[in-house]
Amino acid sequence: MKNTGTTGTNGVDWEARVDFDRLRDDRLARVKAELERSDLGAVLAFDFSNIRYMTATHIGTWAMDKLIRFSLLTRNTDPISWDFGSAAKHHALYNPWLDVTSSEMDADPHAPHEGTKRPRLESGARAGISTLRGAFPPDAGIAEEVARKIKRELEKFGVADQPLGVDVIELPILFALQKVGIQVVDGQQVFMEARRIKTGDEIRLLTQAASMVDAAYEELYRFLRPGVRENEAVGLVAKTLYDLGSEYVEGVNAISGERCSPHPHVFSDRLIRPGDPAFFDILHSWNGYRTCYYRTFAVGSASTKQKDAYTRAREYMDRAIALVRPGATTADIVSVWPTAQEFGFADEEAAFALQYGHGVGLSIWEKPIFSRLVSFDHPEELKEGMVFALETYWPSGDGWGAARIEEEVVVTADGCEVITKFPAEELLIAGPRYIAVGGPLNNQRDSQSHLNTTWGRGEA
Repeated sequence: MKNTGTTGTNGVDWEARVDFDRLRDDRLARVKAELERSDLGAVLAFDFSNIRYMTATHIGTWAMDKLIRFSLLTRNTDPISWDFGSAAKHHALYNPWLDVTSSEMDADPHAPHEGTKRPRLESGARAGISTLRGAFPPDAGIAEEVARKIKRELEKFGVADQPLGVDVIELPILFALQKVGIQVVDGQQVFMEARRIKTGDEIRLLTQAASMVDAAYEELYRFLRPGVRENEAVGLVAKTLYDLGSEYVEGVNAISGERCSPHPHVFSDRLIRPGDPAFFDILHSWNGYRTCYYRTFAVGSASTKQKDAYTRAREYMDRAIALVRPGATTADIVSVWPTAQEFGFADEEAAFALQYGHGVGLSIWEKPIFSRLVSFDHPEELKEGMVFALETYWPSGDGWGAARIEEEVVVTADGCEVITKFPAEELLIAGPRYIAVGGPLNNQRDSQSHLNTTWGRGEA
């Protein structure tokens, strides 16, 4: 597929790469189409990923948990984005697409026609803030001001009597909107459906993000050895990705030794030891597009039980990938994965996210979702252009080790393409090769030395 190339991170005049104007137009068109298919008059977004998808505005990752900014799209407008002072001024200067519209009611009636887009009567870049997750005093009137701003636009564009779909919301904002007579309903599905199928430009961006993690794993593989701490591995990965141009290293799960089972999903300062299993999940963003990408290593050597766990996790991965094609369903995929009880959990809720799949885009958990918890009763059809991650897990027979593998997959016209390329078909041994008087030690060995001899095993 041409759209899974990694021709470079920068635009050039001599080669067609990511067309960001097209990307912005395509994303907005998809949100508009979903809005038209709904019974909503408008959608209001507080979630950063939905705001970026709809408006192509971004203020950095520091504010992702603050819910300070918001954006509105009505049936009769292009997006309006409210942001705090300096950010709003930046959008006005550097986001010219917020000053044009393809909607007749939104356009300046005195402006000349310029193809499908015309200058707006009012800019879509506005100053405005939400409640900062309750940091502002409740009696400061911030929530009421948000409601006033939204109601003005709904009335101006003739949709005040129709439901307003909201993705996520703080209760003071919800109450303020309801107080002025706005019917607030769940609007998440409008955004999720719009984002379900990726455009060619989005797939290029996701591929580039994955290729940067390929490089991070290469550096990590060279670095891993006994005596390295999990947090040092995290630092190396983060530096590699930022050096390559990542805009945000969301997280690096670094799990080793006895921490592999149960799986805590967070790194520590544990020292990695000879014979340890170690698995990592690298999550970062490039131009907004994310990765979720596990790999497992054995450091110095691997026990038979570790190898067996990896082989099992790989088998489940390969059986799943073999089924990915347009027309297949999420139920088809999860049917080849083990039940929760088969790997030590009481039920599928308790084992959730271990044998798992999820869409990847501007967020790392998008549609479609693959899980035995929901997919049998609520199957989702796979379609060309979907991008998702499939991840498998299996605990080793020693009771403390485990293996995790994750591949990101693009659904193509006749099957799929895996865009996570760091080798994973077999368990890789990282770290030094141990040399004994008789030559190199076998890389498949128990970390307890006596179990590698007939006398130690009591077999002599």
